[in-house]
Amino acid sequence: MRLLSNRRVYLLMAFAAVYVFYSLAFGSTGGEAAAGESSGHGGPVLDILLGLMVILLAAKLGGDLFERFRQPAVLGELVLGMLIGNLHLIGIDAFEPFKHDITLEVLAELGVILLLFEVGLEATVKEMMKVGLASFTVAVFGVVMPFFLGWGVAAWFLPEESIYVHIFIGATLTATSVGITARVLKDIGKIKSRESKIILGAAVIDDILGLVILAVVAGVIAAVNSGSGDGVSSTAILWIIAKAFLFIVGAVVIGAVVLPRYFNLAFRLRGKGIMLSFSLLVCFLLSYIAGEVGLAPIVGAFAAGLILEEVHYTKFRERGEYGIEHLLEPITIFLVPIFFVRMGMMVDLTTFGEIQILGFAAALTIAAIIGKQVCSLAIFDKTTNRIAIGLGMVPRGEVGLIFAGIGAKLMLDGHPVISTSTYSAVVIMVIITTLVTPPALKMVMLKEPKAS
Repeated sequence: MRLLSNRRVYLLMAFAAVYVFYSLAFGSTGGEAAAGESSGHGGPVLDILLGLMVILLAAKLGGDLFERFRQPAVLGELVLGMLIGNLHLIGIDAFEPFKHDITLEVLAELGVILLLFEVGLEATVKEMMKVGLASFTVAVFGVVMPFFLGWGVAAWFLPEESIYVHIFIGATLTATSVGITARVLKDIGKIKSRESKIILGAAVIDDILGLVILAVVAGVIAAVNSGSGDGVSSTAILWIIAKAFLFIVGAVVIGAVVLPRYFNLAFRLRGKGIMLSFSLLVCFLLSYIAGEVGLAPIVGAFAAGLILEEVHYTKFRERGEYGIEHLLEPITIFLVPIFFVRMGMMVDLTTFGEIQILGFAAALTIAAIIGKQVCSLAIFDKTTNRIAIGLGMVPRGEVGLIFAGIGAKLMLDGHPVISTSTYSAVVIMVIITTLVTPPALKMVMLKEPKAS
């Protein structure tokens, strides 16, 4: 009966996909429908509804397909987005407006802000302080080496581009996808091992350091682009670095003082969704402040998740309410896939036929893997599986896509920092590093340790 039920579900989903595809490809598009008053009374919202139908259906079908092969759902969302975004190559242009729709773009941006908020919620300041020196040194090695390797590869393959473009590409290689590595470790029952604690602690620190580097590089590019000169002074760079660190440290310190009183005030209010609303207020406020001071809003979202701890809303839990992670899940299930499908739609598959781009992607992938394997040099304990730690830091996943997406929107001398071809190369690197990690990490972690 269960198999029959599953088959019915897939038949219904397949029918819905075919119907939407047929309506768009061979019928009137949403834009045409909205243009004429006789076509309906929905106005511009009809285009948005149609776009959401296509994107969400593609996300769920792609995610299911990849999870059946024990791969992260985010890759399925990315790949289906790539297919939809390149249907114009076979004469189907109905999906092209979705790439440039401002409303879908805003929804995608909200999705990535909430994603970083969710990642921040998974780690607390106390947990980070417990991971010890090992995780910190692994994180530093895992940021510095990929950064300079990526910078070098970009300078070699893109000599005509500015040094700031090379630096930004190096920054895209710094972060680690916490979610993908954590899921693999949990699946194989090794989440409590010493290696797992070091990997997850280092991955969280990696994200913070990567976001700081992103903030610094984006700030430098913005300063250059504003016409403040051919270069940026060392004082300006130091100020950008200080601003990023001051923001994160300030958020942690102020949050420890203000948040308990803040949630005590929220507890006195009556109505549904008080805890979720006040938590989102913290997320949006810090994201807004981060953007105002010249940092990426995702830095503020991550900081908001980092400072929100369960102790702040204990009273809500005591009266039977769910935790923030549980309340946030339906919103992220809706918004986050929009971001990844749109990221896939921005990939130009024609660039995959260019030998130079494929060579650039291969070199970036090798640099990404080697750069994280250097993390093992930071472990001096011979009883610790150093290869496993290096492999656990390899996947870039959603974090690499976020960095690339920011670069595609960041302008330098009137052109995107991450061009269409470079963006395609980064996407290939993200896909490969995310695909190779789960099987390799399982093999290394489940291998019997040698007798001492």
